[in-house]
Amino acid sequence: MEILELKQGSPEWHAHRAAHRNASDAPAMMNCSPYKTRTQLLHEMKTGVTAAVDPATQRRFDAGHLFEGLDRPRAEAVIGEELFPVVGAEGILSASFDGLTFGWDINYEHKTLNDELRAVMVPGCTGAVLPLMYRVQMEQQTMVSGAKKSLFRATKWKGKELVEERQCWYEPDAALAAEILAGWEQFEKDLAAYVPAEPVAPRALGATRERLPALVFEVRGEIAESTLDAYKVKALAVIGDIPSKPETDQQFADAKEDAKFCREIQEAMGYAEAAALGRMVTVDEALKVMRFIGETAKRKAIDLENAVTAEEKRRKQQMVIDAATALREHVDALDKRLGHPYMPGASRSADFDGAIKGKRSVPSMQDAVDSTLAQAKIATNATAERIDANLKHLNAEAGEFLTLFPDVGVLVLKQADDFAAVVKLRVADQRAKDQKKADDLRESLAQEARNTAAAEAQAAAVVQHAVATPPPASPTAPSAAVAPLRTTPSSGSAAPAPAPAAANLLIGGINRRLGYDVNAVLLKQLGFEPVRIDGARRFYRDSDLPLIGRALAAHSIRVTQLEAATA
Repeated sequence: MEILELKQGSPEWHAHRAAHRNASDAPAMMNCSPYKTRTQLLHEMKTGVTAAVDPATQRRFDAGHLFEGLDRPRAEAVIGEELFPVVGAEGILSASFDGLTFGWDINYEHKTLNDELRAVMVPGCTGAVLPLMYRVQMEQQTMVSGAKKSLFRATKWKGKELVEERQCWYEPDAALAAEILAGWEQFEKDLAAYVPAEPVAPRALGATRERLPALVFEVRGEIAESTLDAYKVKALAVIGDIPSKPETDQQFADAKEDAKFCREIQEAMGYAEAAALGRMVTVDEALKVMRFIGETAKRKAIDLENAVTAEEKRRKQQMVIDAATALREHVDALDKRLGHPYMPGASRSADFDGAIKGKRSVPSMQDAVDSTLAQAKIATNATAERIDANLKHLNAEAGEFLTLFPDVGVLVLKQADDFAAVVKLRVADQRAKDQKKADDLRESLAQEARNTAAAEAQAAAVVQHAVATPPPASPTAPSAAVAPLRTTPSSGSAAPAPAPAAANLLIGGINRRLGYDVNAVLLKQLGFEPVRIDGARRFYRDSDLPLIGRALAAHSIRVTQLEAATA
């Protein structure tokens, strides 16, 4: 924090405040100040023109400074350290401190005690119960100074005698600090786009509207004396000068007063008629004039009142439409920045109708709508920042697993911790599945390798046996001299072992499993006889298939060697 040697109220102090965003203005920026609206703050910062301080407000300021000075020693006794009033800045943020400890670790803030504070500052309370405007101010003070906590005291004095005091400790609130930063960020954008409205100069009603001729009657059975004719001329001229359908802003600004003026004329005619009736026998002509003037004034008043009501309704509707359009455009811009319409649909609307309920003037309505729009923009900005951070986390952590997140449009709306947990869980689960698949594949390949090695060992044994077997005596006829590897038992030899019961292999099945064709003649030559014959079908033992394969391999090797020997 930069400590600034500035005297409050000096030109340098005002210049500093104009260039920084001050803690005392933060409640107005957040639209939680009862003393200044957000729109008023925008206007002041844009134009440099601040509202004049009236005597009552100045007395309140002076009393606050006096009470603060009287209370500071009591605050020092509570803290146990000396306090120093200072002005400090951290970047564009600034704060004026009623008191800071030498190490800047404890902040002191003083307010004049009022009924609102009495209601919440009960024994044992914390700063969390304080009205938002005070918490916002102290939060920005801690953001500027880095203080770990703030002593908030509210006192009431009679002269230099303490009448009443309340106190509590305020702890920094990270969520509120984020809201304040986002609020100032949006405020800067709104300030850049703000166009001060042209001031509407108050219009003084003309002499004829302020004062009509006195209407005088002297009645003695007939009208003895009357200024009715002159009054009629003036009244109708004034009424005729008032536009029945206001069109300009100035005319609408005057319309309510003009309607009230016409109603007063209508009432005056009623009073005059009643007075005349009570004092004359026949005053038909005078009454007709009075009634005519009264009805004319009444019609004008009704026209004006209807026009004012319609215009106020139209302006309310237009305010809401303009604000809703601005919010939608803002959210659309955020979606464009994110590269996809991730922003939730609810972020495109706000309760602008509710904001203007109970507001009696157009400026107060506009201020309420503008403040609601600003808060909605701040909220949508925070949502967009969360989505952007979640997307970056997803790209960094998921990588090749992005297809696991078809519901990313819903997930990115989660808080960062929850989103990270979902990403971690899905990625870990998929990696475990991929690892199991890889392990299963490796085991399958290893088993296949083991099977191949066993088959090769068996084939090698067959080859060794085939090589050791002498070739036929007559090499001139190799095709007819290939001796069978396996022969049927001859008569007189020992009986063979009983054949396995299963005999389901047909020639076609053997061929499909070997991958090439053999026939019964070749199988017989190799020593394999069918176990049973059913018509044209010959059935071989299931267990003979591995022996048939090895016999075929050995037969092929022997034939090849024989061909090589006779070449």
